[in-house]
Amino acid sequence: MLRTITTLVASVAVSAMIFTGTAFASGPTVIKFSHVVAENTPKGQMANKFKDLVTERLGGKYEVEVFPNSQLFGDNKVLEAMLLGDVQMAAPALSKFSRYTKQLQIFDLPFLFRDMVAVEKFQKSSNGLELLDSLKKKGLVGLGYLHNGMKQLSSSKPLKVPADAHGLKFRIMSSDVLAAQFHAVKATPLKKPFSEVFTLLQTKAIDGQENTWSNIFSKKFFEVQPYITESNHGLLDYMVVTSKEFWMGVPEADRVVLKKSLDEAIAFGNDVAAKKALADRQKIVDSKRTEIITLTDAERSQWVEAMKPVWEEFEKQIGKDMIDAAYKSNM
Repeated sequence: MLRTITTLVASVAVSAMIFTGTAFASGPTVIKFSHVVAENTPKGQMANKFKDLVTERLGGKYEVEVFPNSQLFGDNKVLEAMLLGDVQMAAPALSKFSRYTKQLQIFDLPFLFRDMVAVEKFQKSSNGLELLDSLKKKGLVGLGYLHNGMKQLSSSKPLKVPADAHGLKFRIMSSDVLAAQFHAVKATPLKKPFSEVFTLLQTKAIDGQENTWSNIFSKKFFEVQPYITESNHGLLDYMVVTSKEFWMGVPEADRVVLKKSLDEAIAFGNDVAAKKALADRQKIVDSKRTEIITLTDAERSQWVEAMKPVWEEFEKQIGKDMIDAAYKSNM
């Protein structure tokens, strides 16, 4: 009898512990969103907008925690961390995905897109959406494209035609396509961390770099580069990404709301990025610290012809049909 009572008491105690534990564990699902820039940037504002929309629409069920400025992970480590479940969302630069798929190298091809209108048109097309799914075999899901803008060339000497770049040293992100781009104009590409670029330019360890207007302004590259060629030769964009395991583990109804909230946040961030690019370009002009060179159609054509062989070099990795579709977005 005593044993029966003891067993009954123990069972009740265990049930109480399970119930209590379940009650405490029934809090919101945490979505850790890691990125590498400040909160006042387009990417930072996008992430915070997403957090606000999720709180408004799914508060109590999901909680987005944003970690800016590489507080959790840098772009080189965040995808590995995501696959381990240590973070649920991130927005690395497109060039950071080359280990997982070669197709996304398309966005590094020089002079493939004439402007952001063409970029948007392609990214929203069936081909662009297909590229978001190109990571699924590696356990990742692309959720959308976030813009920074078109890249410009800054240098210690005027760059009007490809021959002007011969022999110069340019900092690049870690990308085989970007390396080939500068080899095509007989320049030397150097893969260096973004954090070191200002010092490298200031000490003349490198001659130039490529970047968007917002990065050139915010990092003060224009203060140590006497010339900026408005080339719009490349793209600096990001992909908002999550793990397939996490995303498919979210109930479908909630997943629809999360995706809608993210789409709205990305549209908001892209609008911020477009306005910031124009404003920062004007601030550089007003500073009178550097000369902005505008290419004529004939000069731009020379750059296109010099760098176009890079498309063919990476055609097998990316796919000719995909490159052709991207180029047609200019029309």
